[in-house]
Amino acid sequence: MLRILGYADRLSAAPGGRLQVKVSCEGVSRYRAELRRIIQGDINPDGPGYRDEKIDLDLGGPFAGRRQEIHAGSYGLVERPEPLAELESFTLAVAVAPTLPEQSCAILSHRDPESGAGFALTLEGEGGATLTVGGERGETSVSAGRPMFRDHWYVVVAGFDPAAGRLHIEQLPLRRYAGAADAGADEVRCTASDYAPAGGAVPLLIAAVSGPNGRPRDHFNGRIEGPRIYREAVATDALFAAIARGESEGLPKAIAAWDFAQDIPSLDIRDSAETGLDGRLINLPARGVTGIRWSGARFFWQDAPEEYGAIHFHDDDLYDAGWETDFELSLPEDLRSGVYAVRLVDADLEDAEPGPCDEYYVTFCVRPKPGQPRNKAVFLLPTASYLAYANHRLGLDVPGTEVGMGRLVELSPHHLHLQRHPELAYSFYEVHNDGSGVFYSSRLRPIVDLQPKVQGWLGGRGSGLWQFNADTHILGWLEQAGVDYDVVTDEDLHAEGLGLIEGYGALLTGSHPEYYSTPMLDALEAYTEGGGRLMYLGGNGFYWRIAFSEAAPGAIECRRSEDGIRPWDPGVGNYYHSFTGEYGGLWRRIGRAPNRLAGVGMTSQGFDVSEPYRVLPAARDPRASFIFEGVDGEIIGDFGLSGGGAAGLEVDRADVALGTPPHALVLATSQRHTGVYLMTPEDMLDPTPDIGGMESELIRADLTFFETAGGGAVFSTGSIAWAGAMACNGYDNEIATITGNVLRRFLDPMPFPPPGERGNG
Repeated sequence: MLRILGYADRLSAAPGGRLQVKVSCEGVSRYRAELRRIIQGDINPDGPGYRDEKIDLDLGGPFAGRRQEIHAGSYGLVERPEPLAELESFTLAVAVAPTLPEQSCAILSHRDPESGAGFALTLEGEGGATLTVGGERGETSVSAGRPMFRDHWYVVVAGFDPAAGRLHIEQLPLRRYAGAADAGADEVRCTASDYAPAGGAVPLLIAAVSGPNGRPRDHFNGRIEGPRIYREAVATDALFAAIARGESEGLPKAIAAWDFAQDIPSLDIRDSAETGLDGRLINLPARGVTGIRWSGARFFWQDAPEEYGAIHFHDDDLYDAGWETDFELSLPEDLRSGVYAVRLVDADLEDAEPGPCDEYYVTFCVRPKPGQPRNKAVFLLPTASYLAYANHRLGLDVPGTEVGMGRLVELSPHHLHLQRHPELAYSFYEVHNDGSGVFYSSRLRPIVDLQPKVQGWLGGRGSGLWQFNADTHILGWLEQAGVDYDVVTDEDLHAEGLGLIEGYGALLTGSHPEYYSTPMLDALEAYTEGGGRLMYLGGNGFYWRIAFSEAAPGAIECRRSEDGIRPWDPGVGNYYHSFTGEYGGLWRRIGRAPNRLAGVGMTSQGFDVSEPYRVLPAARDPRASFIFEGVDGEIIGDFGLSGGGAAGLEVDRADVALGTPPHALVLATSQRHTGVYLMTPEDMLDPTPDIGGMESELIRADLTFFETAGGGAVFSTGSIAWAGAMACNGYDNEIATITGNVLRRFLDPMPFPPPGERGNG
């Protein structure tokens, strides 16, 4: 398994900036660190050859290796609930919908892990809801005695009443079924000495309990809503009515009452009681999800906040790994823009060649220094898509992967490591332990596939590259062609908008820029409309709408709402992003299909064999004559490192009905993909047998060009496999030639006139 892991506090920095590098080692006593510029990350012997450039910069070290742990699992934290230290009696009330009801887990706890004083409301599998208190005579517990049904709502009421001499609990289902045995209640005799309140310095936890070392454990899986604490005994019927129906008349004042419908985009949880025991959320549980009072009448949490008062907690959520910084990297003031990595390697190997488990690359971008001259070309590093696929386990965790690939999965040490270390968290393509979809991803953790030399599951026969490493085929071509270029990231574009890219002669995308936020898409549209030139060198771009978080820097969110190629459904009613309140899902469903920006949009995927393009008559149009200079023949791209062709893996088609400009030229198209390629769900209104690559005319990659109103232009390949074909024969091939022709003309400041006017060749 991997012996060194690491990550930095950011994915982008300017010359003169600093990065904090965090490292964990297993069986490595010392490691050395060096800065390298990444040029071409493919280690396939049939490829152009791995290439990076060592930067002459002393990073210090060798550094002592140490193991740093990751503690996954989300929960709510109220750090100093001092009013609870005065409780002599209490009543707890809360709504829960467990998604792993067979497990033992915590719902609400204020308990000293050393002395045992305080209370813990838990779920105990067959025993159902359980209240445990600690006092002079040790622990005393009472259980409802009935298991809960998965993902069904219950109101739990429990309390300690020394005046009545009882410790009691009731578990009430919101919906009752004939013959179902999921409601339960019990009480035991007790005295005042059976309960001692935990001190005010002991934190209160929601969805977890403090372990012996004070670290939260026994994380809850499922939704929790409206926890309340009262100083005295309160009738169960009144509490059920208050929580399940919002009828709160006649209730005494609560000492604490958390309303999760408040400040949904934040990490804060608000106490609506006078004591103001506000808290915060750890590890990004899901907000903006339907609660116990959801009626189905409204689907946006801002329109009906009282119906979205739940939080979905998971025992495998992770936002920030929380590692300590091992060393800081100061970037030289004269460092050129590009893709870089801090290479970490076992120092005891000395001059021996490290194996894949003995080194780790902490990858990041060096953007242009503000205020300094920029190059004419800019490569937009699709870091949002890297986060969407971060640590993806599709090869083993997703049923049908081998069928969809048309071949056996090849296991690498990197992905085997992920199987053994679920605490590294997931991509948007996995589900949580409870089967619910992964809504959030973060860069504040080791991402093992954000490295050169790493193969992916879905990269087709040949090099098998996916996402970041596939994009190094483009970086390698830029270097081979001698093009001076800058690099910026999606996160930069989201934060700064058009100002980041305005003025560049040409903007090049990666091979798979699939995930886009609203500010990112707005910026690219403004760039092309203002005369910029876009080279979309991939497939399945601009497909899913995402949101960045202001409260949790480095985190993105994706709600796969109602349509599209998706490994999970967000659940009915959970369609709007919690970070921004924007409707999630396909950009196509929101009225901004990729065709509007790029001329083409996602039409099919298949991960076995890629095909060539057949040149169409439009390629002879004088408007496009510059594109095919030096290229002859009707077939192009019948080769490639990603499936053996230039058109494949995920492919896009032109479609005027979806927004392709009517004057766009489809220069070439692929034909007759294998039966592994299928129509997308958004196109498949009626699932008839003609949905495969050998039958459906929709399944094709369209090489497309068009001019924009502002004198700019767009060139789109419509294929993830295009970059893998560019890299063949040391970048000496017709696909690389076409790409070079386009870039040279796009860097020429002469405006592209509208169709019908001459002089744009």
